[in-house]
Amino acid sequence: MRVLIIGNGGREHALAWKIASSESVQHVFVAPGNAGTASENKVQNLPIAAMDIDALINAATEQQVDLTIVGPEGPLVAGIVDRFNEAGLACFGPGQGAAQLEGSKSFTKAFLDRHNIPTARWKAFTESEPARDYVRSHALPMVLKADGLAAGKGVVIANTHEVALDTVEEILVRQRFGEAGKALVIEEFLDGEEVSFICIASGTQVVPLATSQDHKARFAADQGPNTGGMGAYSPAPRVDAQLHDRIMEEVIRPTLQGLAEEGMPYLGFLYAGLMIDREGNPRVLEYNCRFGDPETQPILMRLRSDLLRLCQAAIDQTLDAENVAWDSRVALGVVMVAEGYPDDYRKGDEISGLGTITANHVKVFHAGTRLDRGRVLTDGGRVLCVTALGDSVHSAQHNAYKALGHIAWPGADWRTDIGWRAIARDKSQ
Repeated sequence: MRVLIIGNGGREHALAWKIASSESVQHVFVAPGNAGTASENKVQNLPIAAMDIDALINAATEQQVDLTIVGPEGPLVAGIVDRFNEAGLACFGPGQGAAQLEGSKSFTKAFLDRHNIPTARWKAFTESEPARDYVRSHALPMVLKADGLAAGKGVVIANTHEVALDTVEEILVRQRFGEAGKALVIEEFLDGEEVSFICIASGTQVVPLATSQDHKARFAADQGPNTGGMGAYSPAPRVDAQLHDRIMEEVIRPTLQGLAEEGMPYLGFLYAGLMIDREGNPRVLEYNCRFGDPETQPILMRLRSDLLRLCQAAIDQTLDAENVAWDSRVALGVVMVAEGYPDDYRKGDEISGLGTITANHVKVFHAGTRLDRGRVLTDGGRVLCVTALGDSVHSAQHNAYKALGHIAWPGADWRTDIGWRAIARDKSQ
């Protein structure tokens, strides 16, 4: 088979690497890809932007692509799957209707309420003055979210009314996030432990993937602004068999059933970001309509089954017949970022040390990189995700940071405590 993967981040590098390992795959194209995808066996980059749907359809047709897998959320929300299907091309991902789960937080919150799926109390605003009145009359902390796609940066946890009011100003008045900030969702703050629960779905058929936990805060001890993700590990020890069953029955299955009932059957990766409270109750923080980044990297490091076969089974609506095999080891990924991230950051610095990483239990996934005359340069805020396997979270963490120590560029930075919750749990037990 010939497969096209759309996107240029760490998630897409991991997808390309894993798909290319399938015996049934002849060639993998990545559009536009990065320096990491350019170096993988059987993988070729195509210089086409992820949002250039017309050019992607033409490329898929010209290259005789059998299946396209969409990595990032932008094209999904823009309706790329519908466009591919109309052109007679198989495409793995949700249609534009179902992709509203990620494209609009107010749509998702209303959907969750309609189907009695547990989530935080909330209210949406399009005008600044009612939003300010709401902020002044509600307890702290509170969570403020730009309604649309904001690259993981449109969420503020406000511990003071001043911060909340400033956020209202930023989003609704100054329109910092443009169209994504035309509406503002304000939620109660949920306390507990956050986990990522990702599935492959086909209508009401579903196969859960390995659990994971990511670290969104920029700095150690979960301090600083939220980011697209500073690291992740799999499995998430917080999700035992009992909680896993509850998430499936209280969150995932009702979501898929609700979408089907509303005429938007879901196909693709479905990511539920969940908060687990002290009593072990799951509540939905957000939905993503694609694989998470950086959760993809450790999850796919552990996946032993053929990912292409699973995607094809979802398209063929035979997903219920599939079993998924996992490496029993823990995988942990640490994101290396450019100086200044998540605000203004540098680009164009040469990365050294990549060739020294040769152990088969370590994989360096590229995100914000590009090739320039044989040199690998930084080209984004999140640059690399150094991912390693280990017999425990502590061992996987040690292996990842040991490998990371061989890689450098001016201003490179990372969190030093990825996996800290799981390691603390191991010590307490």
